[in-house]
Amino acid sequence: MACGHAYTHQPHSIFPRHSKVTSLPMALRIVTALTAVAISADLALGLSTQVDSALSTSKHVLFDTPVSNNGGKARIILYKKGIPEEECCVMSPAELGGFKSEEYLAISPQGKVPSLKCQETGLCLAESDTVCRYLLSKYSYLGPSFQPDNARSNEIARFHDMYLTTIQSCLYRAVPPFGGFGDRMEALQEYSRQLYVISELMDEDGPYLCGKDVSLADAAVFPSIVFASFMYPKFEQGIVDKPIPKNIEEWYQTMIDIDSAFQRVYEEITGALQKWEANGRWDTIWLAGLRDTEPGTIFDKIVAGEIPATVVKEDDKILAFKDINPVAPAHVLVIPKVRRGLTRLSKASPEHYEILGRLMVAAGEIARDESLGFGNGARIVVNDGPEAGQEVFHLHVHVLGGRAFSWPPG
Repeated sequence: MACGHAYTHQPHSIFPRHSKVTSLPMALRIVTALTAVAISADLALGLSTQVDSALSTSKHVLFDTPVSNNGGKARIILYKKGIPEEECCVMSPAELGGFKSEEYLAISPQGKVPSLKCQETGLCLAESDTVCRYLLSKYSYLGPSFQPDNARSNEIARFHDMYLTTIQSCLYRAVPPFGGFGDRMEALQEYSRQLYVISELMDEDGPYLCGKDVSLADAAVFPSIVFASFMYPKFEQGIVDKPIPKNIEEWYQTMIDIDSAFQRVYEEITGALQKWEANGRWDTIWLAGLRDTEPGTIFDKIVAGEIPATVVKEDDKILAFKDINPVAPAHVLVIPKVRRGLTRLSKASPEHYEILGRLMVAAGEIARDESLGFGNGARIVVNDGPEAGQEVFHLHVHVLGGRAFSWPPG
């Protein structure tokens, strides 16, 4: 039963996924199927009864999962204040049929955790800061206050919620977007930058973020540092020199060492992340399990300025320059400055949505530039692989113009 300050939900099933029921005679198959339906109904009724019982005996239910860092801050408050289970128990959304079940969506319209349901009033809260402040207000007579009116604590907590959790998926999600970022490297760098912003707001004496007493800032930031400490080392070195500031690292370790509530949440989240890792979560994530290991090309030297080129367009992501062996009066190559595995177009993945879009927009802008010799139309070509005539294995877009072209091409 998952209602409680632990997570023990186990799925129920009648037959193994590849059961051999179909090998039975027809009559026996019918009896077996009807029996299975009856057993399944009994189990479902039993599970429903257990859930209903838990929901009826606890005044509040915090819906959460061990891996949730946003839920982690609510659990820190729960554990640190010593709120008893008859006042608030923890339950996985799986007990109600999952995140997208009709029953859970009635509690959390976004289908996310944490959420909180008050059994007495029917009040449902589905946003982590609101859940936390409700618990602090409702159980103000228990344990530490978490300083809900401390301006510095509130600033740190809001910075965390607005600028860290909104892009944290860059650490574990397979494909972008990551909040407002379409580029994983940029999101990883921004996440680290925001940690440094928070580090500047910390109290120097500690041991907590805002001084000698625990605050909401500690509860908010700590679970995210569990994420960052576990995940940043999986990514390619050099993306961020030191992703977590030293003073935050020291505070984080101190919390684990001196505070059992923080240690408990650390163990919950870390245990869930270790399962992710065992299942190969990062094996197919770009810059973690997947990296560009192909040798560099002449284009890298052009980007670095080691080989001269007639540059016609440049920004922080792309470079466009005239082809030294033009096959048309106007012939420009557009390339990503950093290849990131795009040796050829067929290597593209959803990770490359943003840069591919930038290349196409740049090609269109160049094709309209009469000063480069383009007229009423252009041929925009990507040669993919040796059989298509690709010679440099760093994705590049040919923008050709200044003459008429025939179809099909040679």
